[in-house]
Amino acid sequence: MAEQVTKDTKIGELLRIDADVAPILLSIGMHCLGCPASQNETIEEAAAVHGVNADELVAALNEKINA
Repeated sequence: MAEQVTKDTKIGELLRIDADVAPILLSIGMHCLGCPASQNETIEEAAAVHGVNADELVAALNEKINA
């Protein structure tokens, strides 16, 4: 099984784990993936900013990582 991410995982770490999750982040409106500020933002913080349920986002990310 691949690595699991949580709501506390930072976006920069998430992208290092699996850059193929980028389309999921882009689909919620997170178009600043290369922005230095986003690298230290947690998945939970990103979800809140973009009006997305953090638990559902984490589930979708882990599904993609483990596919």
